[in-house]
Amino acid sequence: MSTLTVWKFQTADAAENVETTLKSLQKEGLIKILDAAVVSWPADRSKPRTKQLMNLVGAGALSGTFWGMLFGLIFLMPLLGAAIGAAAGALGGKMADVGIDDDFIAEVKEKVTPGTSALFLLTMNEVPERISAELPGGGAELLHSNLDSEREARLRSVFADDGDDAGGAA
Repeated sequence: MSTLTVWKFQTADAAENVETTLKSLQKEGLIKILDAAVVSWPADRSKPRTKQLMNLVGAGALSGTFWGMLFGLIFLMPLLGAAIGAAAGALGGKMADVGIDDDFIAEVKEKVTPGTSALFLLTMNEVPERISAELPGGGAELLHSNLDSEREARLRSVFADDGDDAGGAA
């Protein structure tokens, strides 16, 4: 079973400083990273910066489309207004079909705000307590949504690799 976890940090740059730690945890066998992305939201910006951590993941990584859609639902939809309400509903439906429901999106939206950052991980075989203890940045708050094998397969089919790159998505 895969797990989508979101680790929220108290500073805007902390999530960007975790790659070395994640590589170490992966070498120790405490985590198998399928995909990863970070969100950094400086306090003086109206929207966050996002980036997929391509050098941590292998061939099983999701496409940039997945991260772009997820980050759009979480961080941009309130800014886009009613003009794209139907598209937003369709996006939300796709995410709910794969186990990323409205409650998860609302919780992340509420907690990842200007002046903070977050690490989004799609993993297998993780040991959350050890990961938390190793993450830099004065502690990270864990938010998570488990994906069973069927939902992970749906996620991969809905967001099949299309050659996109999430660098700069959102």
